[in-house]
Amino acid sequence: MLSEQDVLHMLEETKAVLHGHFLLTSGLHSPMYVEKFNVLQHPEYTERLCQEIAERYAGDHIELVVGPTTGGILLAHETGKALGTRAIFTERENGKMTLKRGFQIPEGCRVLVVEDIVTTGGSVREVMEVVRAHGGNVVGVGLLVDRSGGKVDFGVRTEALLHLNVPTYKPEDCPLCKQGVALTKRGSTGKNNPLQKK
Repeated sequence: MLSEQDVLHMLEETKAVLHGHFLLTSGLHSPMYVEKFNVLQHPEYTERLCQEIAERYAGDHIELVVGPTTGGILLAHETGKALGTRAIFTERENGKMTLKRGFQIPEGCRVLVVEDIVTTGGSVREVMEVVRAHGGNVVGVGLLVDRSGGKVDFGVRTEALLHLNVPTYKPEDCPLCKQGVALTKRGSTGKNNPLQKK
């Protein structure tokens, strides 16, 4: 079984943990960003992390794994492989999360939702809504990293491989903004991609 320290070591070894001043998908600012693809570009790490998620739900009779694009596709695929189930993904169409490509969720199907990094949990909730709208039963949520500080509650058993209590700020309250630290687009290195202030 992987400990949180093991997972953190993987992230550090692959330089998946970035420090700076980042704009998150949620619109919040943070001094840390987890660049998931620095880990997910290594199939052996992705497989091991997803095996860990699968092991935690091995007794829950999961029949389908669903993740949101983009990182969730890789996690769903590897977790589904480890559980011996199908794996599908949701996509946005006109701003709304949906199932495409002919994917089906049988009525009453026991579903595990997986996601890479959670801050506010918005994407996971959207995936859960899609699953339920198609008749699926969300049994649990598997996360690579929960960086909400324990604030997210999906109403089902949630297993995160790593918990990071990283501060996030509304733009108007951000101390890094007040210090004049250049804001960086999420996922960039911090040197090449500062956001231009208008």
